[in-house]
Amino acid sequence: MEFKRIADIKRLQFIINTLQNNLPAGAVVLDVGCGNGVISRSLGAQGFNVYGIDVSNKAISKAKELNKYSNVNFDVISAEQLIDDGKKYNAIICSEVLEHLNKPGDLLKTLHQSLTDNGVLIVTVPNGMGPRELLVTKPVIWLQKKDNFLWHGILKIKKLFGYTGTTAQSDASDLTHIQFFTKKAIGDLAKNNNFKITKFGKTNFVEDVFPFSILSKRITFLQKMDCAIAEILPYGCTGGFVTVWQKNIY
Repeated sequence: MEFKRIADIKRLQFIINTLQNNLPAGAVVLDVGCGNGVISRSLGAQGFNVYGIDVSNKAISKAKELNKYSNVNFDVISAEQLIDDGKKYNAIICSEVLEHLNKPGDLLKTLHQSLTDNGVLIVTVPNGMGPRELLVTKPVIWLQKKDNFLWHGILKIKKLFGYTGTTAQSDASDLTHIQFFTKKAIGDLAKNNNFKITKFGKTNFVEDVFPFSILSKRITFLQKMDCAIAEILPYGCTGGFVTVWQKNIY
């Protein structure tokens, strides 16, 4: 298991469970915006056939370097290039991707064409009004734009505590969040692009919010408890959404 953080493992398990319930034998899973390929390889270890794609040369180079599974392959191509070969997939994963895009609807239109009529699209995104986005991500983006002494001080503090600016999923050079989805907003995005959300789940609560993250990063039990607490709180309190989408067929 490459993921160490409980919220990441919880997200991965959601993906695995969905695939096990929906994939026909021998099907290939498309992992869009796969980053370093950690989800693709984790699925490969479970016996799934996976094709991971990303536009970042740096991320795909690392994905290939770490890959040891013959049932997992990676390429540096955009999702739009997939339409040219006309291949359709029974399952597509789009995990922690849409929040980085200026026009997420453009990608979803492409994925709609690449998904079989009875296939599933698994989408995970941060809750744009959740604890981490409100208390960490948005203030950090604001300070980064200011580029003042406070920002440079924060960079030193992050370095001191071992925060690198990358994630377990990607070493891409720019991981800035552009979109901040609420539960309603992600539902509207699906509807506007001819999808319907058939399953909606939660990830964690505050374990990745500074200063709680200093302790939870080192104590796994706190992460487990935090993920369990998220399950009993309203959707607005969760750090992230895990969802299953299906195409609207007219």
